[in-house]
Amino acid sequence: MDISRKTDYSLRMLAELVRSDGVVSVRAAAEKNGIPYSFARSIQHDLVAAGIIESMRGARGGMRLCVDPREVTMRQVIEAIQGPVYVATCGTAGPEGAACPFRPECHFNPVWCEAERILTRYFDSISLYEVVCEHKHPALTPESGFEVLGPAARVPDVPSAR
Repeated sequence: MDISRKTDYSLRMLAELVRSDGVVSVRAAAEKNGIPYSFARSIQHDLVAAGIIESMRGARGGMRLCVDPREVTMRQVIEAIQGPVYVATCGTAGPEGAACPFRPECHFNPVWCEAERILTRYFDSISLYEVVCEHKHPALTPESGFEVLGPAARVPDVPSAR
């Protein structure tokens, strides 16, 4: 699964809204986070359509959260911007978008399905507020569940293996 640039930028804009607890102009959020303004406007439109923010016009216009950031999970935001969490395209890799013809006897499909389930649980285990305001992140426990850890237990940034 790739987190798209649009999703990354959306999360940065939402972080501005969570920290501000009020109205933020799209231009200010874009400039502060290095997002091209036209791209930020497109993101604003998608977040409004997803019901995560509302948009106000006028001199004091901008955008404002219309959801409780303590209740919105990372998965909800990711899926609002780029669709369901998928690791593989087994469901649509066949001719004309049908399921992969090798899926019934595929050795790897169960691995991809389980990875998707784990990622979904991971992104569901933490709220936008916990990430932005409390600097927390989920971590895998020895029992294969997820535990939300604070900033003292931060995992170092790991560059992509690509």
